[in-house]
Amino acid sequence: MKNKIYKSLLSVGLICTLGAVSCSKKIDDAYQNPNAAVVEPIESILSGVIGSFTAFYSSAGTGYGVQADDILLGRYIQYWGTTTNGENYGQMGGTVNSDNTGAVWAAVYYGQGQNVNKIIQWGTEQQKWDYVGAAWAVRAWGWLELTNQYSDAPLREAFNTSLVQFHYETQPEFYDSVRAVSFRALNFLNRTDGKVSKDNLAIGDAYFYNGDTDKWKKFVYGILARSYINLSSKQMFIDKSYADSAIKYANLAMSNNADNAVVKVAGGLTSAVNNYFGPFRGNIGSIRQSSYIADLMSGNNADAFTGVPDPRRWYMLRENGNKTFKGFTVWAGTTGVSASDYPQNYWGNATASATTGPSVDTSRYLYQNTSPWPLMTASEMQFIIAEAALRKGNSSLALTAYTNAISLNFDMLTTTYPQNIPTAGVITPAVKTAYLTNPAVVPATASGLTLSKIMLQKYIALYGWGTHQTWIDMRKFHYTDLDPVTGKQVYANFTPPSGANLMSTNNGKLAYRCRPRYNSEYLYNVPELTRIGAYQNLDYITYEMWFSQK
Repeated sequence: MKNKIYKSLLSVGLICTLGAVSCSKKIDDAYQNPNAAVVEPIESILSGVIGSFTAFYSSAGTGYGVQADDILLGRYIQYWGTTTNGENYGQMGGTVNSDNTGAVWAAVYYGQGQNVNKIIQWGTEQQKWDYVGAAWAVRAWGWLELTNQYSDAPLREAFNTSLVQFHYETQPEFYDSVRAVSFRALNFLNRTDGKVSKDNLAIGDAYFYNGDTDKWKKFVYGILARSYINLSSKQMFIDKSYADSAIKYANLAMSNNADNAVVKVAGGLTSAVNNYFGPFRGNIGSIRQSSYIADLMSGNNADAFTGVPDPRRWYMLRENGNKTFKGFTVWAGTTGVSASDYPQNYWGNATASATTGPSVDTSRYLYQNTSPWPLMTASEMQFIIAEAALRKGNSSLALTAYTNAISLNFDMLTTTYPQNIPTAGVITPAVKTAYLTNPAVVPATASGLTLSKIMLQKYIALYGWGTHQTWIDMRKFHYTDLDPVTGKQVYANFTPPSGANLMSTNNGKLAYRCRPRYNSEYLYNVPELTRIGAYQNLDYITYEMWFSQK
């Protein structure tokens, strides 16, 4: 019997010798090695990774990215609230056994995670250095977003598949890693050898930068600029010349709106191809603008831009039946808002209890089904320069950057988001010029520029899409810190919840961080959560961040 088997194998061997290539291919196709990794096209992986910036969508889960968390965190900074009275997040809180505010955690560790690692591994093997650079850029963005929202989290052990529990690193370690990874990304994005190809990169990058590595590099420089300006309330910002670093990298980042880092969607008949904030997906139907942003942009804030209606309100906000702009007190829902002042929802439905759009879609700005979603803009970079320059005493540079920042934001609105604006609200060049030459907005001399003006105009320019970055800014100023020049709040008349309007488990303190994602960490990483205080302390969300400490 053994001899017959041997002869049979020998016969197969002879056949394969005569047609080695053909036989080998057939055998490999029929009997793939179950222990060998299947190499997927990295072009198809990158497109999904880019989707995880905003609202990752897959068969295993959806809503992983900044947009899902924006809906909740936007209440902390009073961008918006809901029609529900006394909802928890307007009170700066949240339950322990919930995945609320866990979307960025899921995006970084799941949506990006091993997908980014595989792009780096296979891209290196295939010498597709542009893909490798883009993947490292995504990793740098993810680490910075993650630590700014949650503080301590897995870093060194994050993708060690032999572990079931993971050690957490501190925020300073994350910031160091962000910068190291950013420079690694730039090194690969600068390479032109191997299989680098703009056309091939565009296959995986069709909905972000369309294969333009120069713009990817600007995105990385923007990450670096953020990593320094986020520390502007710390003494090291001046002692270590971080102000100079913030200015340097912001200047190397996007300088015009064509450079903006924007995630696009195609639109269509499935959720996966529509904007998370659009009427098709129906995620923000009960959300309404806050009274804080409505007053700030209507000239009704007594200490900021008083009496100056902002022309951008017709693009960013929604009017009411009186054709004026009012909003909710975030933690009070509809209480105190009269029927005539009740704002439309962001899709243009004027019905008070509406959670859908009107039959004819009148969505504007970020809230259309196909609205592109900014991750970082030239306007933001100019605000970074303005803040850093003012803090280091260069008020002339600060004023120039501040003016440019507002101008760029106007231009982004009129070119990217001109849809469904009432004729009377359309921004013309004359309207823009009138706003920029109003001394209540742009002071006539550099000496009149204040931190309050810079931060409030940045608050407006990032409205909606820049929720995470604005929350960083507000925490830097501890929500109610005073402007050293005016002696009034940097965020003029911003009033956080207090007393009975603040969650009792906060112990009278405001929120500074989110809990690690429940549906992973609280199920298996209890020892580490206990070590950092996140498991046993209900007020963990009020622990101040390293970046906001002096």
